Amino acid sequence: MEITKTVDLKMYINGEWKNATSGDSRPVINPADGKVIGYVAEGSVNDMKEAIEAARKAFDSGIWSELSAAERANYLFKIADKLEEYQEELTRLEISDNGKPFREADADVMDAAACFRYYAGLITKPDGETYHVPADMQAMVIKEPVGVCGLIVPWNYPLLMGVWKLAPALAAGNTVVFKPSEVTPITSAKLVEIFEEVGLPKGVCNLVFGAGAVVGNELVENPLIDKISFTGGTVTGKNIMRKAADSVKKVSLELGGKSPNIIFADADFETAVDYALFGIFAGSGQICAAGSRILVEESIYDRFVERFVERAQKIKVGPGHDPQSEMGPLVSSEHLEKVLSYIEVGKQEGARLACGGNRITANGLDQGYFVEPTVFVDVTSSMKIVQEEIFGPVVVIQKFKDEQEAIQLANDSVYGLAGSVFTIDGAKALRVIKKLRAGITWINTYHFTFNEAPWGGYKQSGIGRGLGTYGLEEYQEVKQININLSVEPIGWFEN
Repeated sequence: MEITKTVDLKMYINGEWKNATSGDSRPVINPADGKVIGYVAEGSVNDMKEAIEAARKAFDSGIWSELSAAERANYLFKIADKLEEYQEELTRLEISDNGKPFREADADVMDAAACFRYYAGLITKPDGETYHVPADMQAMVIKEPVGVCGLIVPWNYPLLMGVWKLAPALAAGNTVVFKPSEVTPITSAKLVEIFEEVGLPKGVCNLVFGAGAVVGNELVENPLIDKISFTGGTVTGKNIMRKAADSVKKVSLELGGKSPNIIFADADFETAVDYALFGIFAGSGQICAAGSRILVEESIYDRFVERFVERAQKIKVGPGHDPQSEMGPLVSSEHLEKVLSYIEVGKQEGARLACGGNRITANGLDQGYFVEPTVFVDVTSSMKIVQEEIFGPVVVIQKFKDEQEAIQLANDSVYGLAGSVFTIDGAKALRVIKKLRAGITWINTYHFTFNEAPWGGYKQSGIGRGLGTYGLEEYQEVKQININLSVEPIGWFEN
């Protein structure tokens, strides 16, 4: 399932595949073995400006925005079909590019196809509103596309998170400039190849690669862009907000998290342990909604830690193309160093390392970016490893004495993306979930989300919502229309 030859990735601007105007490129690295698997064009400010102008021209022409909803839906259905047709290839590319195990990459491709189908169906359903207003007037509200949208996508879900933005943005009638992470560009290029294959009009989707500080900055600051949708780190999100303010762009931000997973003593024990493992070690912990803080009622704390550590140590870590692998590598050498540095901070802060904590170099993994599943216990809320997003396979386990303390510890964070509760007491579960300051929550499960339901967080975890009807509305303007049914002078002035 590995890439067997290097790939050469170009940008896609106004319906043409192009190298960077500078001629520069950067290597794409397989995180499982550190090998170069391709080269990607390194876009410049001029490349981004060209893409923005193409998207602006395409939007203003009406070539996409003025198509009927049914016509746009037809394109989206065709894209979904192609995603399924190329499922095996896309899965292979995602594994080599990002490092995730087969079952995760394969599920992402299927979910991407389903997302396009969801929005293709949604835009042909009734929308808008009418109002009862004074006689001789008819008032209504309609929804229109925002315009030109800049879409900035992270490296942890290169294909799927691109689709989470592209599907609703295109469904609503916008044109887009799509900027994937420079670390994981391969499946984004393949997706845009699919757009070209189904005949998406020129200029509707433009793909620009390059550094965030260069092409991303231009995308945010350029006055021809009407909206920015960004998924990534909170620090970058704050910078985007500041820069977008100059031209009062609409902004959607899906940012970081340090999500609590609350385990009560009456929970089904093995189920709670199983989902707690899944909550943090799926995706090698590189998931913004990861359950990276496990809160356990004190009466079962020792038992829980013992069982959790026992199972964490048995997780099969390896390259994604190996069907036996349950957890893959971190995405890059830079991110590996960041995660390892947090582990050292945890030790220095006095937390006890219950298992893991090391880079994996045995069994031929020495060239990849693998880290052991890592568990810290005996932690306090003031520690950096408890408060800051590590974005790796590192979890902290805290104890609590009662429901009130569980809620207090859970909400003791600048983040508010996700959270869960495990208990067989339905009333208690709902009481606690309603008090969690988080946008995505679960009871007796973790991580499962759906195209039909909104995704987003409270506090410094972001602004706005993706997916569901909320996700479509993020890419729509709301217009009020008032119609006079009695066309005659108003007589407001006597003369």
